[in-house]
Amino acid sequence: MSKRVSSLVLAVLFAATVVEPAAAAREFKFIRDTEIENTIRVFSTPVFQAAGLDPSAIEVYIVSDSTLNAFVAGGQKLFLNTGLLMQSADAGQLIGVIAHEAGHIAGGDLARIHDVMRKSSAQQILAMVLGAAAGIASGRGDLGAAVAAGGARAGQENFFQYSRSQEAAADAAAMRFLDATGTPATGLRDFLGTLADQELLSTRFQDPYLRTHPITRERISALDNHIKQSARPTAPLPSEYKRLHERMQAKLQAFLEPPARTLKRFPESDTSLPARYARAIAYYKVPDLEKALPLIDGLIAENPSDPYFREMKGQMLFENRRAAEAIPSYEAAIKLLPASPLLRLDLARIQLEMNDPAMLDPAIENLRVAQQAEPDSSWIWRNLAIAYGRKGDKGLSTLALAEEAYFRGSLREAREYAKRAEKLLQGDSPAMVQAQDILQATADLNRDGKPDKEEK
Repeated sequence: MSKRVSSLVLAVLFAATVVEPAAAAREFKFIRDTEIENTIRVFSTPVFQAAGLDPSAIEVYIVSDSTLNAFVAGGQKLFLNTGLLMQSADAGQLIGVIAHEAGHIAGGDLARIHDVMRKSSAQQILAMVLGAAAGIASGRGDLGAAVAAGGARAGQENFFQYSRSQEAAADAAAMRFLDATGTPATGLRDFLGTLADQELLSTRFQDPYLRTHPITRERISALDNHIKQSARPTAPLPSEYKRLHERMQAKLQAFLEPPARTLKRFPESDTSLPARYARAIAYYKVPDLEKALPLIDGLIAENPSDPYFREMKGQMLFENRRAAEAIPSYEAAIKLLPASPLLRLDLARIQLEMNDPAMLDPAIENLRVAQQAEPDSSWIWRNLAIAYGRKGDKGLSTLALAEEAYFRGSLREAREYAKRAEKLLQGDSPAMVQAQDILQATADLNRDGKPDKEEK
């Protein structure tokens, strides 16, 4: 029996009791960015470990939305709004929120939601909840190209409306996790205190986090008492956390806000690293590489072992039709961060863009490394199909198309490509087994009454 799990549509939820017409028209996007994802990993890994969770099993998604929100859904998946990342006063607040969400996971508060998702088709889930996103694994690896996700829809039920007792229990768990890591609980307390000021506002003006995680004065008092009475000594957060948080915020602001606003927020008089980073991105977005490149080159010169500045330079060049010049920057970034699937994917895309047969094998190598890290990325499989197709390997190209369709949720299409691949491939090769695995998985799904999402 195949061990594959169908990824028809990953339903993600922005739960709200009432959906205003304006909110229903909003489009939610996911952002992929190596630097920001790694920063969140640095902040969250000690918390997950303290919670008895495997950090590598927690999938973190960054949602491009200006409101303050964070939630867990569909298993061990943590969703963080860019609004939360950009408006958090410091790393401590963000870590506090992550600890609280880890409390919900560790406490089993998602069992009911898991059961609903497990028994419902993607379409049914979309009908029951407010927002849905498809193809998270599809799309560009850089922050500047957020992957479009599903728009909001009115739901019949608010699945993420935790009870007061669940919220209190998650807070208590968060306090334990923070104590175990020596992290002050003041970050979580300050974050909740800020949101509590919104309680008197109309629900349409409240941040989603307040609606889905009801905040009471009792919760804040419990945190105050814990901070005062905790016998476990805590220490200030590492200075590195402050630097990472400032860089993350500057990068997000520069990418998500208009360049004029970024340049006003970070004037030339501000020579700090985050300010120069933000200005470089703002000028690149104009685009004005005559100003952007010297700034990013200066940051590289000061920080030669930093892969993210080199990645940024590569992105600037590639998106301004200077692909050949972008390759060395990406290669240097990968040399510093060889396991990054997003860096590998972006370099492979540039290598394919060159239309040079000599670049095909290096592109395939990079895509294979990326695919090992993110095996369910339909975008990686799509690029592998292109690369193998250009090499004239119809069998592996067709197999990659089958994988791409499978992880995109088009099971009928995946099955057809797998049938074609099976005829093109030979013997008991790993590729043949892979094609037969897809055929077995799709056959099982059909017999279980779970047809391709495109079927009526």
